[in-house]
Amino acid sequence: MFVADPAAAPVGDGFTYARPDDPSHADGKSWRDVLKSYNNHSGQNPHGLLPAWQLYSNRTYEFMAKHESLGLDRLFILSAGWGLISASFLTPKYDITFSKAKNVELFKRRRRRDSYRDFCMLPSSGLDPIVFLGGKDYVRLFCDLTANAGRDRTVFYAGRKPTAPGCTLFNFGKPYTNWHYQCAKALLKGRTPLGNV
Repeated sequence: MFVADPAAAPVGDGFTYARPDDPSHADGKSWRDVLKSYNNHSGQNPHGLLPAWQLYSNRTYEFMAKHESLGLDRLFILSAGWGLISASFLTPKYDITFSKAKNVELFKRRRRRDSYRDFCMLPSSGLDPIVFLGGKDYVRLFCDLTANAGRDRTVFYAGRKPTAPGCTLFNFGKPYTNWHYQCAKALLKGRTPLGNV
């Protein structure tokens, strides 16, 4: 299981814990490099990893993945463990978050000072705007990973306005649990300031 702080994870619960950038058992490569190689073997998936969008139980991910105006080729997941990954990227289960909620165990919490070699799988060329829907704790990583994308970036947020240099900001309303799922549906139905994306 991939977590933010394996040394602090519980002992004896049946898991072996690692960080994505820890050395694996494969010639000292990091787990991140192993995962990238695993995905490069097209058509092969001996460990039965799921595409990134399928790791989440909320049906909104399926709605976005299968939507005719979005689809897998334009959908990316901002992962606290792996970075900005394609929705179709085969990904192991992980339990890493930026959330500072009291119920989040410390070994799962990624801190700003932690060193990660995050993926950024956005195509290097393209004119499509980049739209971010997610919690405030993820805005900084989004901005860092898309800073050189060379296209318009929009951040939807709920509640307090985040710091997002170079991005257009749209307030979706008051914050509530998983507001971004409602925002995604509204966006794809043309019920936001951007219209259909």
